[in-house]
Amino acid sequence: MSEFRSKHNREERSSDKGLFNSLHSRKSVAPVIRSTEPLSKLALFIRFLKPVTWIPVMWSFLCGAVSSGFFGWHDITGIKFLLGMLLTGPLASGTCQMLNDYFDRDLDEINEPNRPIPGGAISLQNATILIALWSVLSVITGYLIHPLIGFYVVIGIINAHLYSANPIKLKKRLWAGNSIVAISYLIIPWIAGEIAYNPNLTLTSLQPSLIVAALFTLSSTGTMTINDFKSIEGDRQVGIRTLPVVFGETRAALIAAILINLGQLLAALYMLLVGQNGYALVVALLVIPQFFLQFSLVRSPSTMDVRYNAIAQNFLVAGMLVCAFAIKAAKP
Repeated sequence: MSEFRSKHNREERSSDKGLFNSLHSRKSVAPVIRSTEPLSKLALFIRFLKPVTWIPVMWSFLCGAVSSGFFGWHDITGIKFLLGMLLTGPLASGTCQMLNDYFDRDLDEINEPNRPIPGGAISLQNATILIALWSVLSVITGYLIHPLIGFYVVIGIINAHLYSANPIKLKKRLWAGNSIVAISYLIIPWIAGEIAYNPNLTLTSLQPSLIVAALFTLSSTGTMTINDFKSIEGDRQVGIRTLPVVFGETRAALIAAILINLGQLLAALYMLLVGQNGYALVVALLVIPQFFLQFSLVRSPSTMDVRYNAIAQNFLVAGMLVCAFAIKAAKP
């Protein structure tokens, strides 16, 4: 009987030890389990490029083209505009998104484990090859539109590194991260649109676009803050100091709302100063629906962030295009 108990105790200890090891060991098959659905190579690549992030950059290029005064709707089918959309969409924006995923792979393990790199669908080697190829194609396409735009693309790619890559990693540094993204998403493509279509470009003629793009960049900094609510838990764990992490969700939402409204209202004021009163009124009116949506955002930032951006952003980008037409109308 004593011998049986001894054997039974050894088996229990062995079972407990096995259970302990299984609970504390790293699951080597985790990347495979994370994949929720099989994707073709093309679908996986498109997901890596994050198409939803292209739209603001493409829109900014359009606004810059309109504000140049030399762009007409017939130009939409022209090769220059098509190259501009290709550049600001899948190429340059796609490159920056791939870079962000590459450098944020540890953070995505917490926030978005099904992303291609942390999920194991794209290896680091393949990601590096894709990023290098896409970077070269982006610079070449920018150069084909205008040599200066090729230089702008290089600046945008450098900004993407500054935002995501250690040791600088500006996304850890509160205002700096959202600001550099807003500049890359708005000022750079807006001015690129001006450069692409204005044959008589001078610093004086570019000044209205620079001012309006900078003011909408202030608003865009606020919308970037709203994007931070979805990753607040992972940001806390790895020490990334976003506004929601530092100030809390409610205060961060309030700050974001103030920035969003302030940039647009200042743009409307600038329209008044250049004598475009009708356009100024339209821009100001477009702030009103955003203002009412912000009440729900401030009350529950973590549940209203996606819905707010999906609805309110439409009014903000409409205001951008209205300002572009105003700048065009104000040109001599």
